[in-house]
Amino acid sequence: MQKIGKIVVVAAAALALSACGQAPKTQAAAPAGPPVPSSSAAQATQSKGRECTAEDVKTTGKFGEVPTITVPDDCDPPKKLVTKDLSEGTGEGAKAGQKLKMNYLLVTWSDKQKLDSSFDRGQTFDLNLGAGDVIPGWDQGLAGIKQGARRLLIIPPDLAYGDGGGRMKPNETLVFVTDAVAVG
Repeated sequence: MQKIGKIVVVAAAALALSACGQAPKTQAAAPAGPPVPSSSAAQATQSKGRECTAEDVKTTGKFGEVPTITVPDDCDPPKKLVTKDLSEGTGEGAKAGQKLKMNYLLVTWSDKQKLDSSFDRGQTFDLNLGAGDVIPGWDQGLAGIKQGARRLLIIPPDLAYGDGGGRMKPNETLVFVTDAVAVG
């Protein structure tokens, strides 16, 4: 009986601490999908000996098509933001303050599962670049994108959700394929 009481007290304390936590400064770039359970085994993975690059992450699909993302098993997630244009687009590159209409697919690094996709909803995600409407990895990673471009973003936890939140595991690296449907 005493053991159960301790579990209840610990659970209540954890709930109270999470409720008192600081409100996020940014909103999710792609908030949807089922809750993802935390796994201490996934958090305590051993290094593979090298950081992955954009070339290690495989994608399929052309601009406007639903992409696929394959996260590799043989390298560690990058510690810095990685961007790679998969198709160039046209016109001026996006600048801070401009409105963007984006489509995206989000895969989490730790479990290599799709967490969200605007392609599935058939509706773009709209934002003001550089205004803090989205996670910092999007504000930084989408700078310079041109209309009609498809860009791969690999976003480390410090530019995403850090210690977690919502359906995001703590210290999760995020992998997006983004399409710039409209810039400006």
